[in-house]
Parts: sequence; structure tokens; C-alpha cells
Amino acid sequence: MVRKDFIKAKKQIEVSIGESVRIIRELQELSQNQLAELSGIPQSTISGIENGRINLGIERAKTLARALKCHPSVLVFPGWDILSESVA
Repeated sequence: MVRKDFIKAKKQIEVSIGESVRIIRELQELSQNQLAELSGIPQSTISGIENGRINLGIERAKTLARALKCHPSVLVFPGWDILSESVA
């Protein structure tokens, strides 16, 4: 349900999956090394994900989401707009 007095923010930029991982990591003031320790995913793999050289994948998304305390969909679908995009 959308509130009548709510004004939706305008999308300013497109964010890639890797950028969403980096943004959430940096918002939590974590280095790649710290995230590697929390998640068990090597720092080089995290760097590759953030720079678009390595695909995130579902299992890594779940692992990183647990370490970053967010839902995996935040990482996998950073630009998703449920109101304007079809699920099918």
C-alpha cells in the first residue's frame, strides 16, 4: 500500500550488483578484508564481485547478505522497482 502523502524518490543512477555489494559494505564501514573474515569468502573474490569480474551467484549472495545483515535480493536486484516491473 502506497501512502498518499509519500513522494517517491527519483532514480538518479543505475547500480550494478557489484556496486550494491560495495555500497552496503562501505555503509557498514567494513573493508573488503573485514567482509572476507565475516563471510568466509576470499577478499580477492569480493574484489572481483565488486568490480564486475566475478558473478555474485545465489549462494555467495546469501553468504554475503548474512555477513552484511541484509536480504540477498538487495544485492542481487539493486535496481528493482516492484511497482513498475513485471515479475514474469
